[in-house]
Amino acid sequence: MSWIALETLEQKPEITGVEVERAIQDAASRIIRNLPKFTYKFQKAYSEKGFYEPTDNEDWTTGFWTGEIWLAYELTGDERLKKAGEIQMKSFLDRIDQRIGVETHDLGFLYSPSCVAGYKLTGSKVGREAAIKAATELLTRFHEKGQFIQAWGPLDAPDNYRLIIDCLLNLPLLYWATEETGDTRYRDVAEQHIHTALANVIRPDYSTWHTFFFNRETGEPDHGATCQGYRDGSAWARGQAWGIYGTAIGYKYTRRESYIPIFKGVTEYFLRHLPEDLVPFWDLEFGDGDDQPRDSSSASIAACGMLEMAKYLEPEDAAYYIGIAKKLLKSVVDHYAVKDDSQSNGLVLHSTYSNHSLYNTCNHYGVDECNIWGDYFYMEALMRLHKDWAVYW
Repeated sequence: MSWIALETLEQKPEITGVEVERAIQDAASRIIRNLPKFTYKFQKAYSEKGFYEPTDNEDWTTGFWTGEIWLAYELTGDERLKKAGEIQMKSFLDRIDQRIGVETHDLGFLYSPSCVAGYKLTGSKVGREAAIKAATELLTRFHEKGQFIQAWGPLDAPDNYRLIIDCLLNLPLLYWATEETGDTRYRDVAEQHIHTALANVIRPDYSTWHTFFFNRETGEPDHGATCQGYRDGSAWARGQAWGIYGTAIGYKYTRRESYIPIFKGVTEYFLRHLPEDLVPFWDLEFGDGDDQPRDSSSASIAACGMLEMAKYLEPEDAAYYIGIAKKLLKSVVDHYAVKDDSQSNGLVLHSTYSNHSLYNTCNHYGVDECNIWGDYFYMEALMRLHKDWAVYW
């Protein structure tokens, strides 16, 4: 196995403005072509043999498809997209009212790119109501003992007293709810969770734990583990990317200066474990020469995080991270983006949802396929380069 040297990485080409425009317009066209099949239904979390099948609004991933619709609407102003987004926001309101699959921290993934985005773009009362209800539901998962939002499962489950790194992207829903309602409870919980998460999921070498457990009786930190990475001591690529973007979001909302070196450390670890083409394998343990699948979604998520954090850094640092993000996206656009409708109805190939190994408990699905968050964050990263984008998160 081998990884690219940082000096070599910096010599890689950046995506140009013309290439960004071509790629984002192509992505929007693909989203529009998908509307007949995916307006009253949602895209499944991952494709099978390159193609998404329709699914009901039940999984933790459906908000990403609606987010793609809103990004394409922002770009094009096409009323077909607005109508589809409105239909889907009504589905999300029904979902929270009926409590379908809401026992999860992923309410932010569900409601920020769908209903918060729709409200910001159109003033939708349906979107606002649904997102505030989701934020209120998310508060119920907060544990005072340990100061964190529990990731999965019933709150009294003895083996689930834990957070996972992904949750950093669920917290903007809470910040938005405080901004919208004036109720500080949402923000207070978000800030406590961010502090707890970053104090525990970041290892001394700036690699990251996927999940971290706490003592149910005392709230004291207990141990880190992985469910989705290769092994407990490795760095799951998507988790490391969540760490990049999540730390940037943490800084955006708290302005804690101590988060800047965390962001830089987590990002450098990610960059030092990239293969030659800059799109990571599913776990950063692997590099060129390993017979393992890629996870292209991780490259897009990391690029979004770098572009977000660049807003708050000194000019030299900002230029560096913007340049790296452009290099990652250049590779994704050139080598991973779907170019032919007969190949896939998604946007980006070669992602990995859940890959089983000798050392983890994962199911094996969505391996070397499109996945819905990979498509969404690819579109978001392009939008960030297309204009000064008002983020949904």
